Amino acid sequence: MLVSATEMLQKAKAGHYAVGQFNINNLEWTKAVLLTAQECNSPVILGVSEGAGKYMTGYKTVAAMVGAMMDELGITVPVATHLDHGSFEGCKKCVEAGFTSIMFDGSKYPIEENVAKTKELVAICKEKGMSLEAEVGSIGGEEDGVVGAGECADPNECKMIADLGIDFLAAGIGNIHGKYPENWAGLSFDTLDAIQKLTGDMPLVLHGGTGIPDDMIKKAITLGVAKINVNTDCQLVFADATRKYIEAGKDLEGKGFDPRKLLAPGTEAIKACVKTKMELFGSVGKA
Repeated sequence: MLVSATEMLQKAKAGHYAVGQFNINNLEWTKAVLLTAQECNSPVILGVSEGAGKYMTGYKTVAAMVGAMMDELGITVPVATHLDHGSFEGCKKCVEAGFTSIMFDGSKYPIEENVAKTKELVAICKEKGMSLEAEVGSIGGEEDGVVGAGECADPNECKMIADLGIDFLAAGIGNIHGKYPENWAGLSFDTLDAIQKLTGDMPLVLHGGTGIPDDMIKKAITLGVAKINVNTDCQLVFADATRKYIEAGKDLEGKGFDPRKLLAPGTEAIKACVKTKMELFGSVGKA
């Protein structure tokens, strides 16, 4: 069931669990995430970065693929197609393509400009029945060309954005895209607590879900995080499983070079990773 992410995240916030956003990069990624969500009876968000959207030939291709795949696989759990770290123009393209949710990353702009652009997108999303995520305070590291210093968000600025009528809010609390360095200071729960106190029932989003210790994930959920983004973890397990398949010479046995066989171990690894994350986030059985 293709839906906006609004209701699923409101339920998650009220139920003290989180819905996973798993970024997709191709057919295998999408199929693995959808099948696992159905198996776990869990709502799920399919994240698409602007780079991944371009790689898959465009947002219309992604929207059509997801819709057709859900129909063919008989997927009945709630699924949202969501633009990840979208530019203002990228958001508009996803609206036209039929996505059910978008994220506008205005964290690089002065707060006044972030507010103005977000406000315009709120009106568009309300008209289309889409959900809108906004961001305050950049996420550290780099993902698909989006680079952030990782500073903590100003709780008062978070309230300014939340009050515009967005559906959920991503706020920098020391989280980082990609692998976390050994000297990482950890999440700033004081910042997260202050943001939740000012934004009330607004579901909060934790980007950079790969590498955050389980206890920090669970604590973040108690402080209002209802959506957790995972990308690097799936990339790492896919690469590792594919490498082992090739290093074992499996691609040289019979028709082991057939991409349907070559990519199968990596796909299964993604499914296992997604299931583990859904169990950690508490979304299993919540569809």
